[in-house]
Amino acid sequence: MKPNIDQTSFGSITIAGITFDHDVIIRLDGQIEKRKKKLSKAIYGTSHILSLAEAKHIYEPAVKRLIIGSGQAGNVRLSEEATDYFQHKQCQVDLLPTPEAIHTWNEAVGPTISLFHVTC
Repeated sequence: MKPNIDQTSFGSITIAGITFDHDVIIRLDGQIEKRKKKLSKAIYGTSHILSLAEAKHIYEPAVKRLIIGSGQAGNVRLSEEATDYFQHKQCQVDLLPTPEAIHTWNEAVGPTISLFHVTC
């Protein structure tokens, strides 16, 4: 079941009444997990560029759409390799500032997953 996102502010996101003070991934089954930023930091020195390794960790078979909350000011972006990976998987990627991505997530239908960056 897809959880509803209540709100976000710099450094946090509230999902189904629970506040998280770290980046999160929402899986196809509705499970919420902490983002593994180290997969991208190890390659780029920052979690603001999503690496191929992190893209592979995020993706799930049968997913048709990935909504990425790119931070309060929209600083996260995909690496070229991650972009190519999602295109190869025929997975639509919506990369939006986190406040906008929340609305997109809450209205999304179909097999969708998400990643939300809660700072910058």
